[in-house]
Amino acid sequence: MTVTKQLPERKEIAPQYKWKLADLFSDSEAWEAEAARLVELFPTLASFSGKLSGGPQVLGQCLKLMEQVQLLTERLYVYALMQSDQDTREGSAQAMRGRAISLSSQAQAALSFIEPELLSLGEEKLAQYMAQKPELGVYQHFFAEILRLAPHTLSGREEEILALTGEMATTPSSVHSALSNADLKFGTIQAANGEEVELTLGNYSELMRSPHREVRKAAFTALYRGYMDHKYAFSALLDSSLRKDLFYGRLRNYSSTVESALYPDNIPQEVYHNLLEAVHAALPAMYRYQELRGEILGLDKIHAYDLYAPLFGAELKISYHQAQEILLKALAPLGEEYLRVLREAFSSGWIDVYENKGKRSGAYAWGAYGTHPYVLLNFQESLEGLYTLAHELGHAMHSYLSNKNQPYIYADYTIFLAEIASTVNEVLLTGYLLRTLEGEERLAVLNYYLEQFRTTLFRQAMFAEFELEIHSQAQGGQSLTMERFNQMYLELNRKYYGSPVELDPQIAFEWARIPHFYTAFYVYKYATGFSSAVALARTIEDEGAEGYLKFLMQGGSDYSLNILKGTGVDLATGEPFHRALANFAQTVEKLAEYGGR
Repeated sequence: MTVTKQLPERKEIAPQYKWKLADLFSDSEAWEAEAARLVELFPTLASFSGKLSGGPQVLGQCLKLMEQVQLLTERLYVYALMQSDQDTREGSAQAMRGRAISLSSQAQAALSFIEPELLSLGEEKLAQYMAQKPELGVYQHFFAEILRLAPHTLSGREEEILALTGEMATTPSSVHSALSNADLKFGTIQAANGEEVELTLGNYSELMRSPHREVRKAAFTALYRGYMDHKYAFSALLDSSLRKDLFYGRLRNYSSTVESALYPDNIPQEVYHNLLEAVHAALPAMYRYQELRGEILGLDKIHAYDLYAPLFGAELKISYHQAQEILLKALAPLGEEYLRVLREAFSSGWIDVYENKGKRSGAYAWGAYGTHPYVLLNFQESLEGLYTLAHELGHAMHSYLSNKNQPYIYADYTIFLAEIASTVNEVLLTGYLLRTLEGEERLAVLNYYLEQFRTTLFRQAMFAEFELEIHSQAQGGQSLTMERFNQMYLELNRKYYGSPVELDPQIAFEWARIPHFYTAFYVYKYATGFSSAVALARTIEDEGAEGYLKFLMQGGSDYSLNILKGTGVDLATGEPFHRALANFAQTVEKLAEYGGR
């Protein structure tokens, strides 16, 4: 007789494993009161419209109010979406989420006059104002960034209209999330012990790492059956997201959607193309890795459902508390203050640990200025669970140190920099585990490190190339159907995995389940971040963490490439990519030496 293992309801999760959203707002009534206060600020803000030329005193008052509105909007938005993510089925939380999105759109509209008016003042007048009122000096980089974006900034009225479309613009992403996380049901599969297990997005990764091929195949087949049953809906959603990006790019006078995504961060498009060229040059090492995996697993062909299969018998079962202890040791090179904050995160309600019914899949770190960061997990007691915790705590510590050391206007670092801190933690963890484990457990970590390269550098580069293709075709006016998405995606898989991998037809639908495609040209930042992190982790181990901690403290106080260049990593060249990929090739040969058959 088999027993079906089902997820617990939210109320069944012990309090010590839930985040404390009361640190943001004590309850929904407090949230409502602050939402009402935000709305009351809009007319006051509007009273400054057309008056920023009235002198430095007026400008200073307006900018102070701007930050007040932005911070309050941020707190309301973060709280509402995290409430919703706890249980995406809960009606009142979904209603609050909708109100938060609407309030955010209203706030953007209310603030929309500021940048056009600052542009009309011009560089000389702004410099004069800063000289007359030294307190305005904190906004120097803020002003410089607005002036740089001048060719892509519209009139005040146009910016207001564009801001009001923001709520509609989230529709493709919101529907994709609701469909994937709430509506889709993948059924149950039989685990290796005969137990019937409910398949969810939360446990899918763990099942794909099962040493039992029949379990992997069953999970793979069941998951993609769910997406294939809704293939036309998903293709329509992705197509509509592409049209949305094209609409905004054209309105802002960008030549392409990739330019519209990279220009605001001041990232040259050469960085994107240098990444893809470096990965293409390293594909023979990926083919070698897959051939070696086939030999170790004893398979003539690697199938798509074998890509995550463990190469060795050691299955590291790591509890949440053990994961905490390991990380405190692995991240010791980052200093005692870093560890002190980690201990606070573990004990003070920063982290929502376990999966429950309706909970948003995946993991993230988030928060609002003035309060501690939060981490959402769907923790699985595995090596992957340990690494996910390390990854999200890297994000959380980046936010903590940025918030602590920067004024609000510069506390938010760019997404381009975001993946570096998370991956540095992962690389330091790998080094620690390779030093402390032996035998097949050590080989399992070595394989996990290679899988980080595959999934974070190669796979995200493949995603980035897919994005480049679909956006290019949308811009060229070509029709993007489900069949076309499948064709392009399958061709890229063949390119990246080569002949050692047998591509099951279901993998052509993988694009349908990737939420990052709804944030245009985001995924390449995982690959640039990973390459940067490999270099930084080596510097921390060889020279100490002082320079790296300074990097974490800088937030968005300068352009991303400048902040990163201060650590010695220059992504304006292809050198960091080639260096990281050379490390991958060397590690593949270590696997052949130590683990090959």
